[in-house]
Amino acid sequence: MKYSYPGKVFVITGGGGGIGSYLAADFASKGAKVVLISRTESKLKSVLAGLEGDGHMYIAADLTDRKEIARILETIGIEYGHIDVLIPNAAITTTDRFDVRSIESIERELDINLVAPLIFIRSAIDLLKKSDDPRIITTGSLGGIFPLGETPMYTASKFGLRGAMLSMSLDLAGKGIKAGSVLPSATDTPMLHREAIEGGNTLQFMDPPQTSGDVLKSFHKMLDKPRFEIYPRFSESLLVKAAMLVPNLLPKLMPLFKSSGDKGHKKFLKELEARGIARKVGQTWEYIEP
Repeated sequence: MKYSYPGKVFVITGGGGGIGSYLAADFASKGAKVVLISRTESKLKSVLAGLEGDGHMYIAADLTDRKEIARILETIGIEYGHIDVLIPNAAITTTDRFDVRSIESIERELDINLVAPLIFIRSAIDLLKKSDDPRIITTGSLGGIFPLGETPMYTASKFGLRGAMLSMSLDLAGKGIKAGSVLPSATDTPMLHREAIEGGNTLQFMDPPQTSGDVLKSFHKMLDKPRFEIYPRFSESLLVKAAMLVPNLLPKLMPLFKSSGDKGHKKFLKELEARGIARKVGQTWEYIEP
């Protein structure tokens, strides 16, 4: 059966960003009431202004602050009384290598990508139980299956979130809450643009980045037919799962993957240049602020 959107309350963290804003626009166009959550109020206002229909709202907050999470959920409870679909989508990554980055940056990335989503989910359980058909769908990553050597904290956070969601899905299924994860590979969003320009993980570019529309289709499938995991590009999931069957061979496999990724990275940078998103200055690339 197709999921019925009209009147449903969707809560999306990272709602001011690429994937989050794209999801919000689609769900609102189908009649859902959307709650956008992010730190940057200006981005939230911009996304909210473009949503179809009414009954939407935004809440600017820091998801690493437990008191802020409580405030968010109290506000949602007063305004709507329940949550139908919770989408913990907010995440960050950095191009800083592990052996030189600060301890504080390690803690922050794990807090935003792993700890905050789990605390938010746990804190939202009471409002989810007040829905007739409660759902939780996290935005995971293929980085939660395959180790990305250049971004180990992002990998750690996504590995952890994937494991937690699989366990949670088993537990909550018997309690009336359907939980699962969408695990996209590199997606053409502002976060990926910055990572590509700043010299991030080139393994992400073995294939051209997918679009937010590709990720959206997976959310539709998850809502129409709930399951524990879904991949926008299923063939990629098979490749990384096969590679992880022999983890001790990764040192030999990585040069092959990296060679392909380096070529794709250079091609993507040229595409960003043509789109007016990046420019080359000497031997380095710069992000062009919109």
